[in-house]
Amino acid sequence: MTLLFTAEATAIGGRQGYAETSDGALRVKLGIPEAMGGPGDRGVTNPEQLFAMGYAAGFGSAIDYAAHLQGVALATVRVHAKVHIVRRDNGGFELAVELAANLAGVDRDDARQLLQTAHAVCLYSRATRENIVVTIRVDGVET
Repeated sequence: MTLLFTAEATAIGGRQGYAETSDGALRVKLGIPEAMGGPGDRGVTNPEQLFAMGYAAGFGSAIDYAAHLQGVALATVRVHAKVHIVRRDNGGFELAVELAANLAGVDRDDARQLLQTAHAVCLYSRATRENIVVTIRVDGVET
């Protein structure tokens, strides 16, 4: 393997502190969501929101790559990610992800094929494969 890039960030204070990237490009205040007993402060994010943003962006790029491989012309690729914290029946917690893609101008069968290829090559999908449930939909229909 050849190292291409390293992202660095530091979190101080856990879920009720802050996190920042090593280059200073991003600094965010962290808080516990209201649904999980936190105060629900405006302007405060949480690790799951940051993960959702990263996964949505990474999956969108994977769709672009899949389209290039398959010779499909794309207009705008829109990916909406939901990252859920779920309580396990036998105790503890885990994540689950829903990805919803909208590929303007691409018919549903081509879109499904693009999403399957994207899911196979996406860095986030590969990192989470067989660890968490990831559901993928195109225009509201599960692929």
